[in-house]
Amino acid sequence: MDKNTVIGLLLIFALFLGFSFYQTSQVKKRQTEQEAQMTEEMAKKAEETANTLSLDAQSDTNKTAEPAATAMAPAQRFSNAQVGEGDYTVETAKAYYRFSKKGGYLREIQLKDVYRYTPKGADKEPLVIYEGGSNSMAMKLMLRDQTEISTADCYFVADADDLVIDAQHNKLSLRLYPNTPNDSAGCQTLNQKSYIEYLYTFSNDDYKFDYQINFVNMEPYLYPNRRTFTMLWDAQPKCVEKNYDYEKNITSIYYMDNGDEVDNLDERKADHRDFTSPLKWVSFKQQFFTTCLVTTDKPFTSGTLSVQLPDKSEKSVLKNCAADLDFEVADLNDGHFGMYMFVGPNQYRLLKDYDVKLERQVPLGWGFFLLQWINRFIIIPIFNWLEAYGLSYGIIILILTIFIKIVVLPVSYKTYMSSAKMRVLKPEIEAINAKYPKDEDMMKKQQATMALYRSAGVKPAGGCVPMLLQMPILIAMYRFFPASYELRQQPFLWAEDLSTYDSIWDFGRNVPLLGDHLSLFTILMTIATIIYTWLNQKLMAPTQGNKDQQRMMNIMMYMMPVMFLFMFNNFASGLTYYYLLFNLATFLQMFIFRVAVNEDKLRAQMQETMKKPVKKSRWEMKMEELQKQQQQMLKQQQQQQKRK
Repeated sequence: MDKNTVIGLLLIFALFLGFSFYQTSQVKKRQTEQEAQMTEEMAKKAEETANTLSLDAQSDTNKTAEPAATAMAPAQRFSNAQVGEGDYTVETAKAYYRFSKKGGYLREIQLKDVYRYTPKGADKEPLVIYEGGSNSMAMKLMLRDQTEISTADCYFVADADDLVIDAQHNKLSLRLYPNTPNDSAGCQTLNQKSYIEYLYTFSNDDYKFDYQINFVNMEPYLYPNRRTFTMLWDAQPKCVEKNYDYEKNITSIYYMDNGDEVDNLDERKADHRDFTSPLKWVSFKQQFFTTCLVTTDKPFTSGTLSVQLPDKSEKSVLKNCAADLDFEVADLNDGHFGMYMFVGPNQYRLLKDYDVKLERQVPLGWGFFLLQWINRFIIIPIFNWLEAYGLSYGIIILILTIFIKIVVLPVSYKTYMSSAKMRVLKPEIEAINAKYPKDEDMMKKQQATMALYRSAGVKPAGGCVPMLLQMPILIAMYRFFPASYELRQQPFLWAEDLSTYDSIWDFGRNVPLLGDHLSLFTILMTIATIIYTWLNQKLMAPTQGNKDQQRMMNIMMYMMPVMFLFMFNNFASGLTYYYLLFNLATFLQMFIFRVAVNEDKLRAQMQETMKKPVKKSRWEMKMEELQKQQQQMLKQQQQQQKRK
């Protein structure tokens, strides 16, 4: 590995760090803006609360409530306890859905032919999203006497408890009827001419279903001046993958604002945002699955989103997610608010079909246009094309690696030729090093070396610039494999799941920087990188500088693969497998280049080039002038020190 290669690798590593720093600074900037916005909103809400209390006090002196209505508890005015506890169930070709009779909300989803992570050899367990009813959705209602109730305390009525979706039956209607006093019978009956309806419309072969809230003849029961309602959505997504920490760290709330911009709350810590502007959709997103609530007719008018971290002792809940979403209904007697819900895989090509930017939840490097272009227009289409042939995903990654190496072959060849040219000049460079052995002659040594390179037609930067051109592809792969739903639970060789790490040794406890296991693909990738470093060191050109500098350079070259071992041990085995293949393909490429390039002929060509006069560019002339000025300044400083 020559000096330019090392510089290129260091630049790549620096850009990785710079990328992380940029992301962190952007998050801090958004948090500062959000805190200012939260302060302003809290002041507005305090003022609104004061006005509401004033109106409530005034209404208490003027209102005349019906005697029968005031005799009932607020929630009982809409409840029908005879419905009983339990669930309404819906079955489609994609999933089983459970809707709570009390509250009328979707409380549990079991996807068909999709399984949660189970240890090797154990029986497969079906994947249940929001297991144990860890999802709730309620709506706030204000009655005519300005009493607030929640639909979570009320019972919804349906025609049947179970619904299997087919061409003739695709709707689940859950209705909340108000109670009407019946003095002669001494009990209450349901007024079936007035109701709030949750109308769910399903497609048999789709993860999406329509969700419409209808108000029918409800003005006699609800406060007439309140046409804005709040939906309270709370959920505790459960861990369904192998790597709990990784899944937790990328679980968050995503949303699209009225400007069609998609953003998300902080994934690493608790976060809270208030919105006074409209929101078109909100989703609770896990690693490979997402639950989206998308408006259709008009957006949510405002809302509050928050994510809280679970207790450290809790090893099943990923995050505590909450969304309070406001929406308007113009007519309480004949009004509606339209939405649809998507509960399914967080898969790019699947989400993209809905054409509302739901695919932006798949982390493909959206903040950097080059990364997302590489993934969207090159990697994903090729990956899906190969997938259509029914190949093993390990073979698909192999073919993809070969394709990428062929695409970057001209860049790799240019890198190799730059290194080869510097290598064949080894005798001349060693002569320069012998001529200027002292550190004080470093400036002269650099000038002589640059003059040699210029006369031989060698560009020292020709080795690192092509490597930097390959970096976007490497980072795009870094983004693509951990986010690829297609790799989930796909085995290859010893790896049981290419979407997570391939542990061959579980330590039983956490080892700092490494985790609680050791991944075989990561070990092989590290070994291959060390061998590659050793082979390049055998071929590297003599470097400038003293022995201490060369020793530090050698240490850095071997430290980087060791750093990769710690960095990638917890990553998807599909990613480390790809990097291993990339290294092996590089070995083969180096062997082909070594056979194809005759270094004796190359040296002869360069010696002929050195005999020709060299035309200096303006930049080179300026650099020489600067070097001469620096040399003169050093001489003056040395003379001044001698005089003293």
